[in-house]
Amino acid sequence: MRKFKIPNIPPTESKSIRFPIDIIQQVEENITGTNCTFSAFVIEAVRIALENLKEEQNALDLENKEDRR
Repeated sequence: MRKFKIPNIPPTESKSIRFPIDIIQQVEENITGTNCTFSAFVIEAVRIALENLKEEQNALDLENKEDRR
């Protein structure tokens, strides 16, 4: 599993999304003093979440394959 790192600003497309206020506050606290925008932080978090889901699915697929033997 890859470790989360605060990213630099990647190329993005504008999307509108609502966040709970407490999550907004936590993200803003974590990016204070960095060269990272709220959007860039969220994009990196989603990338990591997608990678984790893929790794979990791959592990399940491997487990199911071994169970069939």
